[in-house]
Amino acid sequence: MTPDQDLFEVIGLLVKNKISGAPVVDRNGRYLGVFSEKSSISLLMDAAERGTPTNRIESFVDTNAATVTPDTGLWSIAQIFMTSHYRRLPVIESGRVIGLISRRDVLKAAHALMEPIEPLDSGVLYLSSVGDRSRAPVV
Repeated sequence: MTPDQDLFEVIGLLVKNKISGAPVVDRNGRYLGVFSEKSSISLLMDAAERGTPTNRIESFVDTNAATVTPDTGLWSIAQIFMTSHYRRLPVIESGRVIGLISRRDVLKAAHALMEPIEPLDSGVLYLSSVGDRSRAPVV
């Protein structure tokens, strides 16, 4: 998305692609922020209450939205998702969006990494990717 795009065009893109938001970039492809469903609702409410002077999304782009880099660890990304309302995070490298990572992507990656080890009748599931089995609780 670009900051000069029309709100209704952007809402159409969000709905059509079944996504809750997307990164906004300038004409040179540099990351500016995120425009989301929440941003859309804010702009619609503003228009209904005060009559906004424009239907462009630029004033409603979240320029403080969380981002990650390609070397951000899986558990750090999971922590961001646990402690925030974000559903997906832009992956930024050298000021440019190189991808998006969603909550579902984190679940898929974590699932692929985890190899359940049978508990020793303790009723505790111990995951080998989180630590060493020798450190597993023994009852």
